[in-house]
Amino acid sequence: MELLAFGKTGWGDELFYATLMTIAVSITAMLVGFLFALIFTPLKLSKFKTLNLVGNFYTTVIRGVPELLVIYLFFFGGSGAIMYVASIFGYFEYIEINAFITGSMAIGIISGAYSTEVFRGAIQSIDKGQFEAAKVLGISKLGQFYKIILPQMLRLAIPNLSNVWQITLKDTSLISVTGLVEIMRQSYIAAGSTRDPLFFYSFAAVLYLLLTYVSMKLINKLEVKYSRGY
Repeated sequence: MELLAFGKTGWGDELFYATLMTIAVSITAMLVGFLFALIFTPLKLSKFKTLNLVGNFYTTVIRGVPELLVIYLFFFGGSGAIMYVASIFGYFEYIEINAFITGSMAIGIISGAYSTEVFRGAIQSIDKGQFEAAKVLGISKLGQFYKIILPQMLRLAIPNLSNVWQITLKDTSLISVTGLVEIMRQSYIAAGSTRDPLFFYSFAAVLYLLLTYVSMKLINKLEVKYSRGY
């Protein structure tokens, strides 16, 4: 247990901060994913073929490409795109995107593709009579969304969103390639320094399992809350 001590003698404090970084990236990525889902879910449900095609293209490509490749494309491609725009204004120095932003955005885009499908399925599961009744009562489209669609969509979506959260949480291990010090990166550094990879990678597995367990407990409470009356 000396290896997990806090201070100069152990790696406990480094792993603690790495765990906080993993949580921060996961939450940020989920929020980014929800934003993408709010944009692309209406496109996938649209009656217009062009909009529907855009939504399907996003979910099909992102879910069909390996997550690590998405992170690489975003990390290297993002820097290249920003440098290209900067060169138009006469700036030719190298520009590197912050690793936290890169990782959160890349994983958020991946999370958004899965969240889009979850929201689409949840909305399509709502009885069409709900929409017809709302129209008859003269409720505005905004009112329909907030008072009728959103509460029922959340009830139906939360169980599947728990799976998206687990995917997002585990995908944070991939952003270690960007240099961001999260659980996996810190475990790699500690394992290389102490030459005890089995211990640190096993402890990393315990940390991920602990985060997953706590997350599922919280998500189950949300599921019970939004399922009251059913």
